Amino acid sequence: MFLAALSFSFITKALGGVIMKSSITQIERRFDISSSTAGIIDGGFEIGNLFVIVFVSYYGSKLHRPKIIGIGSFIMGIGSILTALPHFFMGYYRYSKETYINPSENSTSSLPTCLISQTLSHNRTSPEILEKGCEKESGSYMWIYVLMGNMLRGIGETPIMPLGISYIDDFAKEGHSSFYLGTLHSVAMIGPIIAFVLTSQFAKMYVDIGFVDLSSIKITPKDSRWVGAWWLSFFVSGLLSIISSIPFFFLPKHINKPQEKRKVSISLPVLKTNEEKNQTANLTNDRPNVTKNVTGLFQSLKSILTNPLYVIFLILALLQISSHIGSFTYIFKYVEQQYGYSASQANMLLGIITIPTVASGMFLGGYITKKFKFTMIGIAKLSFFTTAISFLFQLSYFAVICESKSVAGLTLTYDGNNPVTSHIDVPLSNCNSHCNCDESQWEPVCGNNGITYVSPCLAGCKSSSGDKKPIVFYNCSCVEVTGFQNKNYSAHLGECPRDDTCTKKFYGYVAAQVLNVFASAVGSTSHIMLIVKNVQPELKSLAMGFHTLIIRALGGILAPIYFGAVIDKTCMKWSVTSCGKRGSCRVYNSRLFGMYFLGLCTGLKIPPLLLYIVLIFAMKKKYEGKDTKASENERKAVDETNLEPLNNNGLLVVSDGADSKMHI
Repeated sequence: MFLAALSFSFITKALGGVIMKSSITQIERRFDISSSTAGIIDGGFEIGNLFVIVFVSYYGSKLHRPKIIGIGSFIMGIGSILTALPHFFMGYYRYSKETYINPSENSTSSLPTCLISQTLSHNRTSPEILEKGCEKESGSYMWIYVLMGNMLRGIGETPIMPLGISYIDDFAKEGHSSFYLGTLHSVAMIGPIIAFVLTSQFAKMYVDIGFVDLSSIKITPKDSRWVGAWWLSFFVSGLLSIISSIPFFFLPKHINKPQEKRKVSISLPVLKTNEEKNQTANLTNDRPNVTKNVTGLFQSLKSILTNPLYVIFLILALLQISSHIGSFTYIFKYVEQQYGYSASQANMLLGIITIPTVASGMFLGGYITKKFKFTMIGIAKLSFFTTAISFLFQLSYFAVICESKSVAGLTLTYDGNNPVTSHIDVPLSNCNSHCNCDESQWEPVCGNNGITYVSPCLAGCKSSSGDKKPIVFYNCSCVEVTGFQNKNYSAHLGECPRDDTCTKKFYGYVAAQVLNVFASAVGSTSHIMLIVKNVQPELKSLAMGFHTLIIRALGGILAPIYFGAVIDKTCMKWSVTSCGKRGSCRVYNSRLFGMYFLGLCTGLKIPPLLLYIVLIFAMKKKYEGKDTKASENERKAVDETNLEPLNNNGLLVVSDGADSKMHI
């Protein structure tokens, strides 16, 4: 019963993690924030986790573990629901200054066209109305509640894995723990599958579905301003987490089984001195004083931090996993911007690709390690080989970067005949200089010449088909001056689609992505062994806990932020809030986006390759001088791979490279 309850909780934990990752782009648009700010929201989960990780690790095993897990699952559910709540306090989503939705009239204001007599739209609004609208603007500080909800979800998630695994290890029959652990992680893969399906379906629905007349919405899911019903995913996740918490409150603190010779869960800060090593049998009865614990802690930290093998692997793991975390956080945005897919399509495609690939890669990696009975040096060589293969596939991404979109006023002059050296302050052309357009607006239209214009006014369009869908604009003077050989100089609402060349490149990207993820997953299965077997046996728990702490703090929190900051550098057109501040990005320089994003991912993988070589030589120097008995101990260590997480803090699995890629 405990295994069934914990499996359900693992599913909801994974579900919430993937939903947050795949909803980042939607949150960014809804709250009119930059990618770096969205990265702070994403890192909130790790911040919340770090707040309580030490307390849970130390005190959790002394309390009623099922109830603590139940409380954690309940808090995790409340956090997910809190993340969704701002949707109900922000008013209706206003995707354009010119197309403000009026729910009572079920209509929108007319789109601005080129009229010589018109005045700029922002001059028609009084300062008082602007100030009032500024307070309710989507780009306000309501995103802080989303951050708080994600932090709360991180706090609630903390006890589920370490306390759940230690409970199974304490009360399962001898030899059954590894089977239960394997079952647990296999069932947990249901979570990401459900998450990708949910986010894909909800991303197709308009954010204010049920509150506004959908016939008045003029944009489509492929529009860069489209926001899907992201909040529904968090509500579903939150409710499932709360439901998963219920069974734990009815489970016993101890299962009535003979406890002779059974293992006792070791919490993170508990460190054994030389005297205590000889008194393992009385571990639960010995209570060293606080001074000894603190002294022992610092001595143990000094011991692992002066261990070259441990430090080398810690640094390379941090760089490698930071690359995975940053990549997975923004890969949905990358596919949308680079290849022109909607958020719904990106979520579904990446879900279909990632889940089975990671699962099969991890299985193969574990099978190879067991089959060939690799020593520790063999495991390090396998990790180096798979990292090198993954790096080569990562390099192939650069060959399938698409050229930037043809956008008049950003990549081309407004007459569409010449490229521009910079997207900043591109001067108007004769075709639209007389139209008195608001250059800050973003209402893209696609001309029949295949060029996207920032607005129908800047395209020089004189009239439109009204509210009929699809909305078409006629007599567009800027389309005419491009030399387009057609008498119908019109444009339709929305950006121009990607060309066939870019579509073909997407298929190449998908193939490289599958091979890259597979290679990474194969090499990640035995990472835990390179941590716990290169330190003294009594320091395994501390070594793994410190590893997790560093990965979460410097990888899980910081990686999304600096990846987001780099992505922001490639934005060509920012939205402008009613407060006059910069909002979210409307369109990126696709080529620069690809070069910067992939360059950062790839750059973080180069130092680990070099460090793996240093690590292998250092391990050879340490182990090859030992006798055959040491080699036998190494082989025995490999056989304990599946059981090792049970002897330590359950958070070990989280810092694994493959799990960090999924960030579950």
